[in-house]
Amino acid sequence: MTTFTITIAEILTLPQVNDKTDAVVKVTYLVTGVEGENTASISFSKQFIIQQGAPFTPYDQLTPDQVIGWVDPQTVLNMQACVQGQIDSIVTPPVAPAPKAFPWST
Repeated sequence: MTTFTITIAEILTLPQVNDKTDAVVKVTYLVTGVEGENTASISFSKQFIIQQGAPFTPYDQLTPDQVIGWVDPQTVLNMQACVQGQIDSIVTPPVAPAPKAFPWST
């Protein structure tokens, strides 16, 4: 069974957006899967548009759980499926086609 984690790899901010200071405009996440001794990961980014009057948490008050909570659950499931595919390919490598001599050659 694969154990998945999601972490924050990078947060990009703008100094001023509307009336907000240090507004988060892009977050890069990393989804990692571990199954036994096999590990795989994939990163993805999410961009944000800061709208006037929208709820806002000051940058210095953000928590990892809050920032990770900004990701749509379906996106997380999709990324986990990609990571699982990588792990499956490690455990059972796909068979690659190989050239072979023609059967009529000697």
